[in-house]
Amino acid sequence: MTQTAETPTEAQAAAPASKTDTSLLTQQQAPKQEPQVADKAPVAQDKAPTTATEAPKVAPEKYEFKAPEGREFDAEVMQTYTEVAKELNLTQEAAQKMLDKLAPVLDGRQTQQVESIRNGWAEASKADKEFGGEKLSENLAFAQKALNQFGSPELRSLLNESGLGNHPELIRLMVRAGKAISEDRFVGGSPASGKGAGFKSFNDLASALYPNS
Repeated sequence: MTQTAETPTEAQAAAPASKTDTSLLTQQQAPKQEPQVADKAPVAQDKAPTTATEAPKVAPEKYEFKAPEGREFDAEVMQTYTEVAKELNLTQEAAQKMLDKLAPVLDGRQTQQVESIRNGWAEASKADKEFGGEKLSENLAFAQKALNQFGSPELRSLLNESGLGNHPELIRLMVRAGKAISEDRFVGGSPASGKGAGFKSFNDLASALYPNS
């Protein structure tokens, strides 16, 4: 018997390809999927720029410094400090703050200088050839006598507070005045006659002590 070749039916032609079909042409290509990317974290934005521009801090036209209560700044020192503050373009607040920190140092320094001057006057008086040395105590008694005779409480306070009571020239004047008062009276206290008798004021006594002045 002659076998006839079987022709594939339309159903067979339309049958899907075998799962094991590896033909590149017949393989159904899966749609290409885009890789999913995780959402990026929002980038922090810079602060919005301020529309108003701050005015630069500059030194005032004139500084108004405040001294501690009961104190006064030296005029020459303050002039120099003001010039420096201007050069550094310090504001009133900054300059005052710096001055508040410097004031105790300046005050202490000034006190040391005054004390040094007073001590220098005292040493010069103790060694003075006219009234110092071994006769210092005796001559200071004469000076005290003149101060009691012609001075006022205000003058005594001034001499103590300023240190002028140690100045050799002032002590010299007082010593001479005290001696002139003593020579002008008898031991019994009656006024003596002659030049310099009965001084009515310190100016009269000074004229007698310094006739050429």
